[in-house]
Amino acid sequence: MNKGGAQQEGHSSKQVENIVLVGRTGNGKSATGNSLIGKRVFVSKAHASGVTMKCQTHEAVTKDGHRINVIDTPGLFDIALSAEFISKEIVRCLTLAEGGIHAVILVLSARTRMTQEEESTLSTLQALFGSQILAYVIVVFTGGDVLEENNETLEEYLGRDCPAFIREVIKLSGNRMVLFDNRTHDEGKKAEQVHKLLSLVDKIQKTHHGEAYTDDMYHEIKAEQHKLLKKHEELQSKNHPPDLVSLMKDKLQASYQEKMDQMSSTMGKKLKIALEEQDNMPSALSATVGFQPDGMPTVSLAVPIMSRRGGGCSIL
Repeated sequence: MNKGGAQQEGHSSKQVENIVLVGRTGNGKSATGNSLIGKRVFVSKAHASGVTMKCQTHEAVTKDGHRINVIDTPGLFDIALSAEFISKEIVRCLTLAEGGIHAVILVLSARTRMTQEEESTLSTLQALFGSQILAYVIVVFTGGDVLEENNETLEEYLGRDCPAFIREVIKLSGNRMVLFDNRTHDEGKKAEQVHKLLSLVDKIQKTHHGEAYTDDMYHEIKAEQHKLLKKHEELQSKNHPPDLVSLMKDKLQASYQEKMDQMSSTMGKKLKIALEEQDNMPSALSATVGFQPDGMPTVSLAVPIMSRRGGGCSIL
């Protein structure tokens, strides 16, 4: 995988920062996107029976000068969604991230229990975005109002028997994390939490000398987009009858879509392998039978040390 992209020259250049939202449906992913944009543009689960099933994108310029392009994705850890569907949408997500990804926001909830599916967070992110994506990840915990009601800080919350896989994600993402309250009507609090998050985006950019994250898949997608655009331009430069032009454009689009589907298939296979490896992790007792010098049998039980499924980091 490669890491690189367009050089950013600061906010004065008005270059867009692509911020990708990932996480389980119901964690407040779309609501966090709305908080970043400053108005309701993404439909959240709390306001509709449906959920994000397609990548959606909205741009905004924040009060402190960030020009952001927020990309909301389908729930990555939803067992109802197939690996093929998720992969297809992530490929679409990459087509929307012109210039690369500047930050991936992993949205977790302080309001609900961590799920079994979320234990595959690390392998899922790396399968979809490449092995180095964690260098661009920021963890957002929603449900800040719940912690406030309990007079508890984010650090205190995480100190209460937090699952090992969450601690590992936070560690590998450079301890970049923010607590969000998407339900607050306090304009000052809204501005402060968005400022904290975007400050972490700035920190990522400074660490990587202004380079957005890209990988081999991203470069393949952009190469195919460039080829399609060039062929369209060549077609327009010729004096073909309108019907023939329309037919040839359809063929070009079909060929392009076939390439995108092939990339989605490749990514889907990687995701399936990652999820299968997670499922095959030992989760039961294993016994070893031996014998003492006097011939008496002995049994040794091995208990795998894993994060507690469906527990920890939760407010009940």
